[in-house]
Amino acid sequence: MSVKLNDNPAWLIPADSLNTKRLGIFVGSTTVAYSATMYGLNNLWYSNFPRNSFHWINDLNEWQQVDKMGHLITPYLEARYVMQMLEWTGVERRKAAIYAGITAFMFQNSIEIFDGFSKEWGASASDIGANFLGSALMTTQELVWGEQRMMLKIMPSFVHYHDIELQRRSEELFGTGLIVRTIKDYNSLNAWLSINPASFNKSQKRFRWLNIAVGYGAGGMFGGYENIWTDSEGVFHDRTDVVRYRKLMLSLDVDFSKIPVKSRYARALLDLLNIIKIPAPTIEFNSKGQVIFHPIL
Repeated sequence: MSVKLNDNPAWLIPADSLNTKRLGIFVGSTTVAYSATMYGLNNLWYSNFPRNSFHWINDLNEWQQVDKMGHLITPYLEARYVMQMLEWTGVERRKAAIYAGITAFMFQNSIEIFDGFSKEWGASASDIGANFLGSALMTTQELVWGEQRMMLKIMPSFVHYHDIELQRRSEELFGTGLIVRTIKDYNSLNAWLSINPASFNKSQKRFRWLNIAVGYGAGGMFGGYENIWTDSEGVFHDRTDVVRYRKLMLSLDVDFSKIPVKSRYARALLDLLNIIKIPAPTIEFNSKGQVIFHPIL
């Protein structure tokens, strides 16, 4: 006897009107997730560093702006998925897009409060600006087009250094674990704006899932502003011989939301895959004057 699974269960289908039970689940789960995240950040990260009175810093030029890309992408993704959850509760799509953008923006700015009271860092106006742009990109597209024609994505290309001194410095700064490096390794992170041409040309019927991706990244960074540091043993290192550079990339990508599927489980999986830019042939133009072709990046 075989058991047939329902690929489109009722609980996955968005409500036609506001469903108070679902809204309660959304509010409760979001509150728990937010509280747990703030508690974890405070106890696992910020509590290890001395506190100070609230202050601001100007870190716009730090890490060649790669960290700002994270402040663009994170609220964009948060807003996109919060909108989908609100739609599931029965909130009308345009209203859901507005509420989601505000929620993502405020959530990310909570982290700036932690930074502002930390002696190690400080609140950053440029971080707040990037948070706003990321969440606004999602909301604005929904209000103007009713869909995401341009998506922010991420795809790391991890770097290993044959120079032992640089490898040790990289591990000290960015860690060694996959998750930690995906978040912190600014030499390996590539941020992508993935654009779906078919969305601008409704008469196009074939390859509607094919995107053009423009990426930004940087390399040669072993300090926020310069490649000079003193290690934990008090040894001074001057690696100004290593060139810090920026790179602009052009590649292909896939918009998984444009792939037709009948199963809502499959749709949910494809929506998650839209976080990442797929590896594909890529042309890199960098500030060292190089043009590099990557078969897969």
